[in-house]
Order: sequence, then C-alpha cells, then structure tokens
Amino acid sequence: MLQVSTNSTQTWDVDYHPNGAITVNNELFEWNITALGQSRFHMVYNNQSVVAEVVDADYTAKTFRVKLNGQLVELQVKDRFDLLLSKLGMSAIGVSKVNELKAPMPGLIVAVRVEPGQTVQKGDALLVLEAMKMENILKAPADGTIGVIKVELRDNVTKGQVLIQFT
Repeated sequence: MLQVSTNSTQTWDVDYHPNGAITVNNELFEWNITALGQSRFHMVYNNQSVVAEVVDADYTAKTFRVKLNGQLVELQVKDRFDLLLSKLGMSAIGVSKVNELKAPMPGLIVAVRVEPGQTVQKGDALLVLEAMKMENILKAPADGTIGVIKVELRDNVTKGQVLIQFT
C-alpha cells in the first residue's frame, strides 16, 4: 500500500492487488495510460483526458513534482514502512541535528571561513585543515547557524577535536 498526499490537503490510499488491479481509497481505479515520451503521459480516467509530466522526482525523500494539464502538483508518497514508522512514533528517526564539526584528522588550521552567528548550508566551506602537506576543506554537514568557533587560525588540532559548535 502507498499513501499519496498533495500539499497536505488531500490524501489517497493506493493498493496494488495480485491480479493487477489498483484501488484508490478502496475503489477500483480503472484508467488507460499511454507514454508520450520520456516523463510525459496521456491518461484517460472517468472519460476525462489528462496529460501528465513528471517534472522532478526525489526517490530518497519520496517527493514528486508533476504537471497535470499544465498545473504543477507536488506529491509526497509514503510506503507501508513509512506508515508503520509514523504509527510507532519513529518517523523522524533518520533525522538528526548536527551540533558540532570535529576534526577528521590531526592537522593545522590554515583558514577560517565563517564567523559566529553566520547561517550556513550543507556543503558550505567552514575551515581549511592542512594535514600531511595537503589542504582539506571542511564543509558544513547540514544547514545550520555557527554558534562557537573553538579554534583559531594556525591552531594545531587532534583527530576528533571539536572545531565548531552549531546553535
């Protein structure tokens, strides 16, 4: 079973049956679909024609942006495992807040590219750590705000040492 919702306003329960039938909210869903090209489809349901185009698909987050007759619709899909985790109160178990950046190896801080209070996005360069004559750019592991910078330019650091704390 899948649960499909759009903008948190409408939700449909979609079931696939062994005989190939599809039910939506426990009603048989009969449709005719024809591929018009990559990511474009023509569908007929209840004597109504719909042209659908998949604009964007994020399979990890299970979100999809689809144009239906030119109107953009965002869909969120949950499978039976997502629904079970929600029911058990564990839906956010994979989401963790990053509180600090630690040195991945011993080395010398040769550049500090942020300051306290600065907002950063995942992948932004925070520090440059020189180790074994190579410069390593340490990047933000997640979106956040710089709280305290625990090192200064030219500091020697050890592996696992906290370099930056996020708020």
